[in-house]
Amino acid sequence: MDHLIGGADEIGWVALKAALLYLTVIVGFRLGQRRSLADMSAFDFVAAVAVGSIVGRVPNAHDASYLAGFATLVAVLSCHWALTHLRHFPAVGRLLDQSPRLVVADGQALPAELRRCGLTLADLQGLLRRQGIADLGEVRYAILEPRGQLSIIRRHAGAEPPELVRAALSRA
Repeated sequence: MDHLIGGADEIGWVALKAALLYLTVIVGFRLGQRRSLADMSAFDFVAAVAVGSIVGRVPNAHDASYLAGFATLVAVLSCHWALTHLRHFPAVGRLLDQSPRLVVADGQALPAELRRCGLTLADLQGLLRRQGIADLGEVRYAILEPRGQLSIIRRHAGAEPPELVRAALSRA
């Protein structure tokens, strides 16, 4: 029966390791940069999955102590911290971060750009509806941002593209 439900002392150690690892993660993320889950890049996502895996596995593993889990967490969080700071160097930033992509120009969807982004016209239309856009003609520019959000620049009188749009225009 012990194999099925475990012994009370084993459950206590599992709970203690889980609590300690949880607190370690909280301290590690608290020391890191403030980042919204909605703003997760690929390396943010990998770090989050790795941390979840460690916190989920180590407490139940008979061959892994809290210190082994702690060391693993520190290594993952340290790598994440280093990548976060290395992104400020342009060469590293280009490797880690995607660039914004122009997907609508002057009310016209750009099919080649949509394909590069892995979007269909139906996906784009859904993203536009979420932002209260009822007609593609209302959109001067739509830019798919590096973290997956869609930025909309509505039509207005200026003939020159706004400064913040120029970077995405140069990639189109």
